[in-house]
Amino acid sequence: MEMFSCQSPLTQLKINKLYWISSAIFITLTLSIGVRILLCAITGLVCPVAMITLELPPSGCLGAGFRGPIPPNTLSRLSAITILSLRSNGISGSFPYDEFSKLRNLTILFLQSNNFSGPLPPDFSVWNNLTILDLSNNGFNGRIPPSISNLTHLTALSLANNSLSGSIPDINVPSLQHLDLSNNNFTGSLPKSLQRFPSSAFSGNNLSSENALPPALPFHPPSSQPSKKPSKLSEPEILGIAIGGCLLGFVVLAFMIVGCHSKKQREGGLATKKKEVTLKKTASKSQEQNNRLFFFEHCSLAFDLEDLLRASAEVLGKGTFGIAYKAALEDSTTVVVKRLKEVTVPKKDFEQQMIAVGSISHVNVSPLRAYYYSKDERLMVYDFYEEGSVSAMLHGKRGEGHYPIDWETRVKIAVGAARGIAHIHTQNGGKLVHGNIKSSNIFLNSQGYGCVSDIGLASLMSPMPPPVMRAAGYRAPEVTDSRKATHASDVYSYGVLLLELLTGKSPMHNTGGEEVVHLVRWVNSVVREEWTAEVFDLELLRYPNIEEEMVEMLQIGLSCVVRMPEQRPTMPDVVKMVGGNPARKYRKPTVL
Repeated sequence: MEMFSCQSPLTQLKINKLYWISSAIFITLTLSIGVRILLCAITGLVCPVAMITLELPPSGCLGAGFRGPIPPNTLSRLSAITILSLRSNGISGSFPYDEFSKLRNLTILFLQSNNFSGPLPPDFSVWNNLTILDLSNNGFNGRIPPSISNLTHLTALSLANNSLSGSIPDINVPSLQHLDLSNNNFTGSLPKSLQRFPSSAFSGNNLSSENALPPALPFHPPSSQPSKKPSKLSEPEILGIAIGGCLLGFVVLAFMIVGCHSKKQREGGLATKKKEVTLKKTASKSQEQNNRLFFFEHCSLAFDLEDLLRASAEVLGKGTFGIAYKAALEDSTTVVVKRLKEVTVPKKDFEQQMIAVGSISHVNVSPLRAYYYSKDERLMVYDFYEEGSVSAMLHGKRGEGHYPIDWETRVKIAVGAARGIAHIHTQNGGKLVHGNIKSSNIFLNSQGYGCVSDIGLASLMSPMPPPVMRAAGYRAPEVTDSRKATHASDVYSYGVLLLELLTGKSPMHNTGGEEVVHLVRWVNSVVREEWTAEVFDLELLRYPNIEEEMVEMLQIGLSCVVRMPEQRPTMPDVVKMVGGNPARKYRKPTVL
């Protein structure tokens, strides 16, 4: 038994059990549907869904991949599919025109880096909605059919690294922006309609010197968009190939094998291809760069949107504003991707907020490295912190292997978080609000101080979504009424964080029965009864001579969580209070 998980902008899919029985695969699925998608190929039904995206896992993905010819009556059942990627597998044989000719809604087709052979499809006209077509790095031979000129919506075409021959047809498609016909056996002269492309698009052929192109031409026509290899394009539709998309491909693999369970899989060699990635680093918000992954200037990460969406993803947590994933890219880079939900502000307002957040540079603020915006998806990319969040440190499994957080670390968390929040409040003309302060959004920086993440999302949600139980404990009373986060409500949330560090208890927790305890109310009630010492985490009692400091910190926390917003201190005041003695001497715990 193996456990896999897949999160995508279209679906959240968990494959609980995978059994190999004879030549058939039986999969137990738990499917949480973000949009209606039917796995109709398994059932044999014609698929009526208006939008489907599927990606078969490449041969290097968890030992998966598909080898041999595509079985009959499999892909043809997905008549409504619009985006299909079967790249980097061991698929062999001739192009299965009978299967693909039924897929008349295709807009993007990736079949590169397989072992296809024989001629190209005889009639490209059946896919008149295609915008991106990549058949590179295969063994196709023969001529390019003239019908390829009927793809009037085509923006990118790559037939590189095949064995195609004959003359290059007149591909007079004005929308075509990216072309690669290199490393084939083409002869003759270059049609006038293609002379606008650089010589690199036709290198490695036997074309006549007539109409030769100057090698110094840029790869793309003049454009403000970042250049990119055709097989690595990032178009708006590419978001369908989701985070964890390679795991979703197991479904495709399943129905292929079920559809041909009497056939023996054929082994096919897969040549190793060199991968080239072009980093797009920009903070420009030009309208010509819609639907791309935008990096901020201080970011040194080297990946693009397609790399990000193809990365293996692990759910770190589900919060008020979305789901956080740990994304491991192919180059071993690990980042955190926040997938936002219920964003209702216009794109312009979203981008302005991202610019405000992305421009923050402070040692106690987790930097926003990149963001993505489209009609259906909003993503934010942050650094990954190996030690996890403060919430995980405080409330993780206790017992063998558990290391309690010592007092000095808790103080540094409190000091760092206060400094970070105070700095946030000075940004954007003093108008920026965090709006979602909680221990799961606080991490430790390289100096061991608290570092604040997930900034400024509250203003993107209108009205605020109802918080999960634990997050509700951080929310100030007036925010529950007015649904508007402020500097004062941030102070309240920070006060709850302080109480959480002191008590070791969640802001809202269950006592074991049905009763839910609100941390702020509980601490106030204990203090009123003059049982102050009872509120502190038992794990802190091992440290000598810290009672006075703990009581001092408790008083600061209680001043932050008073009910009336105007009676709370400001964050700069809080910084002075909690950071009054930043060089506290570390106390070794007493062995009990």
